[in-house]
Amino acid sequence: MRYVSTRGQTPPAPFRAVLLEGLAPDGGLMVPERYPRIDSGTLREWRGLTYARLAGEVMRLFADDYPPGELTRLADGAYAAAAFGSNDTTPLVDLEPGLKLLQLSNGPTLAFKDLAMQLLGALFEFELSARSGTLNVLGATSGDTGSSAEYAMRSRPAIRVFMLSPGGRMSAFQRAQMYSLTDPNIFNIAVEGTFDDCQDVVKRITSDVDFKQRHRVGAVNSINWARVAAQTVYYLRGYFAATARDGDPVSFCVPSGNFGNMLAGWIARSMGLPIEQLVVATNENDVLDEFFRTGHYRVRSRDQTLATSSPSMDISKASNFERFLFDLAQHDADQVRELWRQLEAHGEFDLSGTSIWRGAEACGFGSGRSTHADRLATIRSVYQASGRIVDPHTADGIKVAREWCRPGVPMICLETARPVKFSDTIIEAIGRAPPLTAQMEEMLARPQRFEKMLPDADRIRRYIEARTN
Repeated sequence: MRYVSTRGQTPPAPFRAVLLEGLAPDGGLMVPERYPRIDSGTLREWRGLTYARLAGEVMRLFADDYPPGELTRLADGAYAAAAFGSNDTTPLVDLEPGLKLLQLSNGPTLAFKDLAMQLLGALFEFELSARSGTLNVLGATSGDTGSSAEYAMRSRPAIRVFMLSPGGRMSAFQRAQMYSLTDPNIFNIAVEGTFDDCQDVVKRITSDVDFKQRHRVGAVNSINWARVAAQTVYYLRGYFAATARDGDPVSFCVPSGNFGNMLAGWIARSMGLPIEQLVVATNENDVLDEFFRTGHYRVRSRDQTLATSSPSMDISKASNFERFLFDLAQHDADQVRELWRQLEAHGEFDLSGTSIWRGAEACGFGSGRSTHADRLATIRSVYQASGRIVDPHTADGIKVAREWCRPGVPMICLETARPVKFSDTIIEAIGRAPPLTAQMEEMLARPQRFEKMLPDADRIRRYIEARTN
């Protein structure tokens, strides 16, 4: 299995050679030359596996350059019951007839990002040990990636983490999870701006190939291919839990901002998983919904990107969308480079009426949008029907999933996080906060440590340089 860049100007390389990288040297994103295929026989063999063993089997298809048994060992450690509460890592529950919820928030930071990040931490540590090296991780977060990365990397002495987050745009719980960490290898930078500003800084720094090599800079955002590959696992796990027979169809609805979570579903279906529909759910920052309805991809300016009650989706530039476009263009890197030239020059491109885009339905996609009022109504309706409390992002997904349910095909909504991370919105919806454990209360009371900075790539580059020499 070899990996190429969406921009077409980076030599093909094996999995382990691209594992520690973020952007490719040509500014693109690394993708497999081809997706591995799974057939009904493979599905039958995998149906009874634990989550950890399933992860080992899936990752072995994407990464064939490890010693025999190594990926199984790493996956067993990453998905231990101690980290995820039980061996039933991602339970599937019924919400209402035809609609199910895949619970992905049982990890250390109570968010779906833990499922890929715990494995990524193990993969990084193995690679650095093999090379006797160190790594400086640079990332941007809209809320949950940061804490998931920091908790996965905090105990690994060969790794430093520099995490950019949008100041004042995360929930109090999300801030506490990140900023209360005192580990000497964790550096939090609160950027005065939006998540897109943070992401732009990361891209500017990591596109400086000389700086990246001198300071051994890697990435944990979903621009890192290993994270996307690891996320395909829970689509398979959800499929097995929702079906009795291999070949029965299911659909997935995914709350999406940066498109990494949804891209993993697209890849799982491209591998052969019988997914009928992939439904994108956005909040008021509806760049992706607009694209899937119209074929027009139009990013929003900093002033146009709204601060909402589902803050982890307050994103107007979906990084992983480039990988999806590369597939639509049948790996024509020239077309991808031209589209991104248009995006950088004009802030938009329009695929409607082109040979690349035949419409969402032709690609098996649907989409929808949810507002603050919708979130409150959805949280309230789920709670009144079942006593279950869902977080605002998951509520966006449930609202849109209800619009796309089809008779006879289970619709699985992917959970984003535990509701306790967004208590203000939960109180507004149902009149009470989700209960806090003693450990959570202690975390919220800790002093917080972070640096405030403007979205200035040069200054942040100097900050990193001063702490990595």
